[in-house]
Formats: sequence, C-alpha cells, structure tokens
Amino acid sequence: MPELPEAETIRRGLEAPLGGRTILRIYVRFPDLLAAPPPAFRSALEGRHVHTVGRRGKNVVLGFSDSGGQGPDLRLVVNLGMSGRLVLRERDDASEPPSHPGVEFELDGGGRLIYHDIRRFGRLRVLEEPAFREWSDGLGPEPLSRRFTAKRLMAGLSRSGSPVRSWLLDQRRIAGVGNIYANEALFGARVHPRTAANRLSEVEVRQLHRALRRVLRAAIQAQGTTFQDYRTALGSRGSYASRLRVYGREGRPCSRRCGAGVERLVFGNRSAFLCPRCQSEPDLRE
Repeated sequence: MPELPEAETIRRGLEAPLGGRTILRIYVRFPDLLAAPPPAFRSALEGRHVHTVGRRGKNVVLGFSDSGGQGPDLRLVVNLGMSGRLVLRERDDASEPPSHPGVEFELDGGGRLIYHDIRRFGRLRVLEEPAFREWSDGLGPEPLSRRFTAKRLMAGLSRSGSPVRSWLLDQRRIAGVGNIYANEALFGARVHPRTAANRLSEVEVRQLHRALRRVLRAAIQAQGTTFQDYRTALGSRGSYASRLRVYGREGRPCSRRCGAGVERLVFGNRSAFLCPRCQSEPDLRE
C-alpha cells in the first residue's frame, strides 16, 4: 500500500511536468473510483489549470484554478488505496501503457495523466478550499514537518493505551505512516510493536521520533518501496525494498547480527515484524 514516501515520490515526479497545464478532457473508465458522479467530476475539472502539485499524508493533492479566474479554487485529492498509481504519459511516450487505467486526464500538449489501479481501492475526490481544509484538519501532523517534534509525539502517545504500532497507523494521529515504515521505525527505535503507546519512556519516544523521520527520508530518497504494483510517476520501481530490516523478512537473521531471526505476529488485523531480541516483548499483564 503506498505510504508517505511513495506519495511524495509521485508528487515530486509530477510537479515540474504537470504544473501549469490544462485539463482538456477527462475519461472515466471506472466510476467507482470517484467520490462524485462522472459528469460532476468532469464538469468540475475540465478547462482548469494545475497550479500546485502537493501531498497530504498518503494522498497526492492537485490544486486547480479555472481559466477565467471566476470560479473557486479546487483540490483533487487522490488516495492511492492499495495499488493506485498516477502516471504521466506525454504524446511521444513509446513505453507500454498502464494495464489498468481507471481515470484519464487529457492535457494540453497532447499528454495524459492516468490514474491506474489494479485493485480499485483508491479514491479521487474534488474539494473546494473550505472542504479541503476541513478534511486536512482531520488528519494528524506530517511526520517530516518541523512542527512534528519529539515533544509533540510524546504528548500524543501519552494519551493512548493502544499498541504503538496501531497508534502509528492511525491517520488521525500522524499522517502518512503505514505498516511498512511503522515496523521499520519501531525496529530502529528498539521498541516492540505491541508496547502500549503510553508506556514508552521519554528516551524511547525520542528514539522513535528520530527513527521514523530517518526511515521516511531514506525511503523518499530511494523513491519508495516496490513489491508489486507501486511505480513512480514516470514508471520506475522504488528501490527501498532492499533496505528493509524487518518488514517482510520473517525467519531471516536480524540485520543487527544479534543472533535472532525476524518474527511475524498479527494484531489489529495486520502483520507486524520484529526482532524478538532487539525489541523485547512488553509485559501486557502490568
């Protein structure tokens, strides 16, 4: 599932070639990907110019103005779901086209921006600015922002008795972190995924804060993690999978060479990966 690094990689890939361009026509192949009926979706965006290419949490956010400057500014929020991709194809692109195009945006200059989604769990919605701000305010802080300090993380964790891995996955508490990078950050901080959030010490919280930001930055630099479906905006694979230390590595030796093997456990209907020696099991009876 695309997380913050994958969404940010797509944003960076689209920013220069997409900024300033006009949506001429929209072709909707699968209406279930849209939060509005296709006619309303097309009417809202056709003829508008892309003036910003941004991101919020796991979502790519395109900002639009209209050609006459009379209508309200709009945001297209693209949630990538499990297998969503945004692919930019210029007119002379000779590469193989996406196999599962769901929505296609015809651009001035002959190119197309294609939303591709094999499993079709993604969602595209158009919001006016007040609705966008309300939606954005419902998400937690961006973990790579300056305002996301260790002190702020500790304040949030201290109010919850849920397992810390589950806390990190809650988009209302922190935006953009999914299961891959939550597991990697907890390993980096030597914190067991089932530890109650409010049981972490100040030292552990500071270690987690550093580890989370370090992992996210490294994953962005590697253009994300590709297992199967994820690709960048230009069709490349992310290379961070080779640097994962616990996620998906069940039974393989701990990368710290502690002598233990990576274990997998399931709680909250999600798999967690950890080193049982480096991340000691909390006493859940306390």
